[in-house]
Amino acid sequence: MRVAHALALCLSAVALGACTGAPAPSTSDSSSDSGGTAKAAAPVTVRSCGTDATVKAPPGRLVTLNEGSTEVALALGLQSRMAGTAYLDDSIPAKWKTAYDSVPVLSKEYPTKEKLLAARPDFLYASYSSAFTGKVAGTRAELRAEGIPSYLSPFGCGDDKQVPPVSWETVWGEVNDVAKLFGVTGKGAAIERQQKRELDGLRTDAAGKGLKALWYDSNTKTPYVGAGHGGPQLILDAVGARNVFEKLPGGWQSASWEKVAAADPDVIVLADADWDTARSKMRYLEHDPVLGKLTAVRHKAFVVVPFSESTPGVLLADGAARVADGLAKLHPGS
Repeated sequence: MRVAHALALCLSAVALGACTGAPAPSTSDSSSDSGGTAKAAAPVTVRSCGTDATVKAPPGRLVTLNEGSTEVALALGLQSRMAGTAYLDDSIPAKWKTAYDSVPVLSKEYPTKEKLLAARPDFLYASYSSAFTGKVAGTRAELRAEGIPSYLSPFGCGDDKQVPPVSWETVWGEVNDVAKLFGVTGKGAAIERQQKRELDGLRTDAAGKGLKALWYDSNTKTPYVGAGHGGPQLILDAVGARNVFEKLPGGWQSASWEKVAAADPDVIVLADADWDTARSKMRYLEHDPVLGKLTAVRHKAFVVVPFSESTPGVLLADGAARVADGLAKLHPGS
């Protein structure tokens, strides 16, 4: 992927305010939970994945490069300060669809660097380290040298040594980091409070109590499954179900169908993504002569969850509620 260097230099200058046309970033934002205005204390510095992001004022031309980062921005009400988005895994929830439709979509997947810079971003936010490579935005150090700070989700650092333990607190930590950078700390705190209340209710109801669950993410030859230290595990813990692969490290791991058959799960949670739909996985399980005999498959004990609700992020609590609702409607083994 080639970069038009002269264009990049000019457009980078725009991001720094050297050219005209970029709106002045807002220095305040309405915070519905507090009933007032959340004022930013600038400059603000937040560290993620070993790199600092410093803003002198709340950014006004944010570009998000993955669905997870886009959803955090929309949840915080930042759509009026977004210059672009990219790369959906499935679809934006209805509650944010109007806001999302007001933001330019730069690319179905990652945009070229030329197109990205043409949006004149003053801040970049991504969920995965793949966004900050030479083929896409460039490294975070390179961007900082061009005057464009960035934030990378702690769950997408790429370097396992920098990835924090996955917990609900880490999920809310990311939301609050971004809220701090954009001067809407009240909104970040409100999201955390609301999700804590929702999770307390799910734990009390324990819709999955006594059930063995397989979280089937993708692949047919070697199943890619929810392991013991990621979004799927947090969700299954919240609803009281036991993850049959809870002893595997990391958030997702390759398992084997032999081990799946030996575990014989009561319920199978299917991740639904554009690149591997829940329906295709369901058909595979039902038509396989061995897997078709699994308890969950025989009783059609499937719960479908959008991929975006299975990854650590602002929608993970929605995923927990969806799984709880699905389990409450199932009666495996009857």
